[in-house]
Amino acid sequence: MNWGTNNLLSYDEREAVIELRHDMHREPELSNAEWKTQHRTRDVLTRFGLSGAKAFHNTGLYIDIEGTAFGPSRSIALRGDIDALPIQEARNDLPYRSQVDGVMHACGHDVHGSIALGTALAFHRLRNNFSGKVRVFFQPAEEAEPLGGRTVKQQNLLEGFDGAVGLHVSPDLPAGIFGAREGAITKSADQFKLTINGKMAHGTAPHRGIDAIAIAAAFVNEVQKVVSREMPVDDGPIVTVGTIHGGMATNIICPSVVMEGTIRTRSPDRRELLCQRVREVAEGVAAMHRGRAECIIRTGEPPVVNDSEMVRRFQALVERTIGHEAFTSKKEANGSDDFGFYSACVPSIYFWFGNRAPGNDSLVHTPTFCVSDELIIPTTELAVRYILDLLNAKDPP
Repeated sequence: MNWGTNNLLSYDEREAVIELRHDMHREPELSNAEWKTQHRTRDVLTRFGLSGAKAFHNTGLYIDIEGTAFGPSRSIALRGDIDALPIQEARNDLPYRSQVDGVMHACGHDVHGSIALGTALAFHRLRNNFSGKVRVFFQPAEEAEPLGGRTVKQQNLLEGFDGAVGLHVSPDLPAGIFGAREGAITKSADQFKLTINGKMAHGTAPHRGIDAIAIAAAFVNEVQKVVSREMPVDDGPIVTVGTIHGGMATNIICPSVVMEGTIRTRSPDRRELLCQRVREVAEGVAAMHRGRAECIIRTGEPPVVNDSEMVRRFQALVERTIGHEAFTSKKEANGSDDFGFYSACVPSIYFWFGNRAPGNDSLVHTPTFCVSDELIIPTTELAVRYILDLLNAKDPP
């Protein structure tokens, strides 16, 4: 499978990319524990002459490749995430299946990290053919806090950059199909912890207590009206109560309940308002029932927002090199991705590449998920060609 990218990677580089993919898949590491992956990636970069890779977020790496040609001096970053998930792999047909109990690359980050490696190797070899700078991130902790993307933003690792490129495999799309659309294409994900305090009493005398469970039940019902009656449907707002704990005995009025959940929206503008309304509903419902509520909200990743000009250029490249039928603008996601921190800093694009094919049609975050090796090199070369296009564009993104 070539897709018209004209072999931008050498034979040795291709071999190294696939080798890294297999090694990562065989020895997956959870968020914030990607030490072997970091060490292995640095070794491969060094072997191909790329020195100076810098660590960030403890277990991450980034490498800068400076072009030596004359031309516009632009800077473009590419992110490949590298962490795995706490899922037991059920693919016995893979010679490189996970050897770590209860951990696997069920979201394709082994593929993303390998594509990032191929991008770095290609630009290092092509450095006499472009000007400007390419920064490649091997980013840890996309799946779990503390998030690697937040560190990129907090440490200003995109300061002075003209754009950033992210990518993600998609079993929703057939292999060979690429997806991108302008605007918000994922949702923010903020976490809340709600503690409701009432007053204990015996179950035979409920009037002497304040029932925290009754207050919690009222909150679960009322908070959904914020979603259905106060937020535009196009925002895709979601408030999920994921856990609820409270009560000591069947005949005691419960004095305290703790609930945790997630608040999601596609709207950067109304994200803060949605969180505020969740807190206000909690406090209001508790007060109405004579109790008290404490709502703590932890800000997570913002929505990923795609720059319209970067999407237009990507679409033009895909249609020119592969064909009109290879591009779609219909896919979006209801989940979140900490690439949103990148798009909050610089104009960005986050594109999907399809992997659905016979034998590889399972969804992400499932025990049977996998991506064919055949997709990795063509997608890498498409990413390289796209970044070259951005570096050499008459108008910056």
